[in-house]
Amino acid sequence: MLPPLTGRRALTAVGAALGLLAHPAIAGAATTSDAIAGSLSPGAAVDTFFVIFAAVLVLLMQPGFLLLEVGFSRGKNSGTVVAKILINFSVAVLAFWAVGFAFAFGPDAGGLIGNHGFFLADTGPVAAAAAENSFPVLAVSQATIEAKFLFQFAFAAVALAIVWGPTLERIKFGVYVAFGIVFASVIYPIAAHWIFGGGFLQVGDWLGTGIVGMQDFAGSAVVGVVPAIAGLAAILVLGPRAGKYAPDGSPRAIPGHNMPLFGLGVTLLMIGWVGFNGGTALGAGDGRAGQIIVITLISGGAGTIAAVLVAHWKTHTIDIGMAGNGMIAGLVAITAPAGYIHTWPAPIIGAVAGAIVPLAVYAIDRHIDDPVGALSAHGICGIWGTISCGIFSAPVFAQYNKIGDPGGGLWYDPSGSQLIAQVAGLIVLSTFVFVASYATFRLIHAVYGVRVSYDHEVAGLDISEHGMYGYPEQFIPEAELAPWGLSPSPMRHASAESTPQESQS
Repeated sequence: MLPPLTGRRALTAVGAALGLLAHPAIAGAATTSDAIAGSLSPGAAVDTFFVIFAAVLVLLMQPGFLLLEVGFSRGKNSGTVVAKILINFSVAVLAFWAVGFAFAFGPDAGGLIGNHGFFLADTGPVAAAAAENSFPVLAVSQATIEAKFLFQFAFAAVALAIVWGPTLERIKFGVYVAFGIVFASVIYPIAAHWIFGGGFLQVGDWLGTGIVGMQDFAGSAVVGVVPAIAGLAAILVLGPRAGKYAPDGSPRAIPGHNMPLFGLGVTLLMIGWVGFNGGTALGAGDGRAGQIIVITLISGGAGTIAAVLVAHWKTHTIDIGMAGNGMIAGLVAITAPAGYIHTWPAPIIGAVAGAIVPLAVYAIDRHIDDPVGALSAHGICGIWGTISCGIFSAPVFAQYNKIGDPGGGLWYDPSGSQLIAQVAGLIVLSTFVFVASYATFRLIHAVYGVRVSYDHEVAGLDISEHGMYGYPEQFIPEAELAPWGLSPSPMRHASAESTPQESQS
């Protein structure tokens, strides 16, 4: 039996682990002196700066999601979102550095997964040739591998942040860490490899079907549908919030507490999307980024207007939440086709997404408790955006990107081969992500549990999980403080052990 890991033994173990990670064979082939000795060509320097700048814009989406989720939560659950965003970002960067980036963008193994580049091996300016061999799909850009890692990690972190929106206000904090490790190191990287990293969905003709490569320029599928499917798996295990459904099964509104914070979050997400889509060009040399950014913002604007109009038609109000979700819907939908279309389809794609999102939110809310509407804005609108490539993809851009049907989408090629590829790819991708995510959440539930107790949920996760309020106590409504010394909550019980169906009955 091993002795307990305490005191000096613990310090020794931590020191040994850090020393092991610092070893060049694990931490990477390039040393500081190697990096200093290297030099970049002017073109590589420009592309590197461009990719890093775009990555920083994408990183702004982290505070964007933080503020959006705080605004859509009740005051008693505002502080836990801060800790969640920071912890998940930290988990994601370590997991993606260690194995995720290699699985996503390393040399392809059987069309399923990358197999080299763990712990960012073969990096640094003097290792440029080795880096091109280690990450062949990314060799289209002259930017350094470290810059490309930063950009792709920002995508992975965004995807992980999207997973948790549907789970707000009733999930155990430890689940964030457990699932975050699996998602950022395995589930997301495999999905990204299939479509971004040279995998079978991107290359096409998988299993001899003759299906062309699937187009997803910046990730309507990979960074929209994938986390939405994972979030769906989570809430099927988790169940709805206490009090969300009346005894007859009808949904009750549980409004968020701060719409200005929500609006600021959406604005940060919009700015982040400039880097998200524009940066996917991975360089400034061909001038494509400017057109892609314009296309992106046009779609976001069309989505906002369409969502407000449809919500007004249904509710006779100018819904603030739907205005924000309409912007997100338009941005999500255009993320796949942004690099494959001319400008003119952008308002059509965005407007359709904006019309979809309120209708989807109203329909889903009858049966599934998604506090932020992520299943609609990221999931269903991500599906629409991915399919729209099969309709509007222009031959000139399909040929330029060397992915998909060179004849373009249905608008240009009546054969519909690109549309078939988009639909088939979505089915394969969604099936993998749902099975992997649902199995992971069921395992976490069996070992640790996924849901806080009813008393903790009623009191709020800030005080029950973190021992403090996100806001000063005087700003928390008295009814939300029970059972911490005030009036009992009228909300019905939804235990951690009940199934979603039992919780809604």
